[in-house]
Amino acid sequence: MENSNMKSVMETYKRLNIAPTEGKGSWLFDEGGEKYLDFIAGISTNALGHSHPKLVKAIQEQAEKLIHCSNLYEIPIQAEVAGMITDATDFDKVFFCNSGAESVEAAIKLARKHAFMNHGEAKHEILTFSKSFHGRTYGGLTATAQPALQEGFGPMPEGFRYAPFGDLEAAEKLVGPGTTAILVEPIQGEGGINVAPEGFLEGLRELCDENNALLIFDEVQTGMGRTGHLFAYMGMGVVPDVLTSAKGLGGGFPVGAMMAKEECAALTPGTHGSTFGGNPLAMAAVKAVLETVNTPEFLEEVRFKGKVLKNALEDLARRTDGAEVRGEGLLLGLDLGEDMGPKVFEYCLGEKVLVNLIGGTTIRMAPPLTVTRTEVRHALNTFRGGVDAMKAIEMPEAAVA
Repeated sequence: MENSNMKSVMETYKRLNIAPTEGKGSWLFDEGGEKYLDFIAGISTNALGHSHPKLVKAIQEQAEKLIHCSNLYEIPIQAEVAGMITDATDFDKVFFCNSGAESVEAAIKLARKHAFMNHGEAKHEILTFSKSFHGRTYGGLTATAQPALQEGFGPMPEGFRYAPFGDLEAAEKLVGPGTTAILVEPIQGEGGINVAPEGFLEGLRELCDENNALLIFDEVQTGMGRTGHLFAYMGMGVVPDVLTSAKGLGGGFPVGAMMAKEECAALTPGTHGSTFGGNPLAMAAVKAVLETVNTPEFLEEVRFKGKVLKNALEDLARRTDGAEVRGEGLLLGLDLGEDMGPKVFEYCLGEKVLVNLIGGTTIRMAPPLTVTRTEVRHALNTFRGGVDAMKAIEMPEAAVA
């Protein structure tokens, strides 16, 4: 399956020996006809699965009319999609870009510009949290409180402070008059599918209000229906001032968005921009995804499938020493520890069920939101088989039939 042309690709990824060339629904296929259940969906990206008819049609029809148009001119479909987003959320303004990292960069710039305009340049610090992930650009990388990812790229930009995720007391000690924003993932994706503990997000909201700082939610991974709500904040009772989105936003088409309330939309002509951001082709994709995902019936089905999956995984975890299940909706992590986690991950690959191993211990599951109940059962049978197989190897006398 090795491709000799891969030697020309910069080796920034540790790739698996799988080379899909086609996809349909929740399934990927390689040139040899091998079939894989895609239970990671491009890492929370292929929200409607592969080759979804409505998304394909929208992109095809738009490509025949206009692929790109400079933001020097009005782009009607961009205005339409921005209106769809603001109508569906608590935000008033949308800036379109091309990726999650770019949406985070836009949020960082907006927060500092807002603080500068209202309080002066001394107010510029941004608080983020351990095990976070906010992108690979310098702003996003600095906001990502993981020294291992920053190593070799220093010096990092100034003005960022870090607290342990979920530790409100630690955050309180680091927030003050110089704080311009708190940037947080309501559910950490790359950090291990860590859900904010009860009261944590509410406490951050209060800290921001008390210190004239903006609360920014990074929903690049949790947005567009992933948790069973259009955006995760809608199910958490805490409304941020700014929200970043990408991944599932375009259903696989590269697009990002930064949303803000009117009173903090500090970016004005000349202060920020994007050549490709909000181009007609990307907007056609977002419109198709939004129209599909943002219905009560669709989101209720995501919540139902997520509950079925989580309940079954929790049952599996209860009979596995040290195991834990974390997450919401169809963004779930099964933490099996450093001994069993990698082995069960390899078992899944061998059974042609594609998941993702994060932190060396946690199997991340983020299937297409359109995954069928039958496909969920198929994946669950594979996870159970993997855990039971590892138990049988470690303790033959306790093997499960």
